[in-house]
Amino acid sequence: MEIKLLGTLTANLGGTTWTPSAAKHRQVLALLALRAGHTVPMWELIDELWGDSPPRSAQATLQTYMMQLRRAITAAGVKSGTECRVKEILATTHGGYVLNIRPGYVDALEHESLAAAGLAAARRGDHPRASELLNQAISLWRGSALSDVAQGPPLKVETLRLEESCLSVLETCVAVDLASGHTAEVLSRLTELTARYPMHERFHLQLMVTQYQVGRIWQALETYRRLHTRLVTELGLEPSEAVRDAHQRMLRRDATLTLDVAGNGGAVVRGESPFGQLRSA
Repeated sequence: MEIKLLGTLTANLGGTTWTPSAAKHRQVLALLALRAGHTVPMWELIDELWGDSPPRSAQATLQTYMMQLRRAITAAGVKSGTECRVKEILATTHGGYVLNIRPGYVDALEHESLAAAGLAAARRGDHPRASELLNQAISLWRGSALSDVAQGPPLKVETLRLEESCLSVLETCVAVDLASGHTAEVLSRLTELTARYPMHERFHLQLMVTQYQVGRIWQALETYRRLHTRLVTELGLEPSEAVRDAHQRMLRRDATLTLDVAGNGGAVVRGESPFGQLRSA
């Protein structure tokens, strides 16, 4: 069985799609898939479906949803000719339910595995391996996570966590690709990322410094100007110390201004002066 969550929700068994259409069934399936191999407590599933106002029949209704999901899995198995023991795939456990599929068959969990391995390679200084793993992690995304699934409190937390993981992977991937000499590709990616995340300071810092390094000083200064204008106009904030310091060093034609890979999975500016925390608005 394969379940995709990094975009629209899809579920396949043996080449047959069995993605549920009912909103609450989709919520249940998404939460179970994100915790594949681990029990999701009954209370958490009820919280996901009804929040602070569950009906008196919540437990019985949830059991009905599970029965209907099992029927859909069974039907997909019959259609595809795949033998499956449905009560072992979607199992009832003490106090909850567990979806017994391997993490590698859930794209969100595969993303996290590849990201962890890629970030570890970056910290070791193995930039080619880090780039390979991180780009594989990025390639699994087909849009916003769970873009067509209604989300209760647990799924909202999971979605935010996945989006933050994606941003961290993108930041580090840019840095390691630069270290591997893929400047043209990185400039193209950063141009897209700064357009998609117009107030994300780290992407703008990476773009500014990369433009500066390849001699496009006016473009680097224009990148700073756009970010500065947005932050001041829309948030009433000045850019972070790191971005402002990089801007001043560009104006001084500081030849030591460059990017490096940080141990926390982001990019830092290397130079003599210290930098403050970057915001990722």
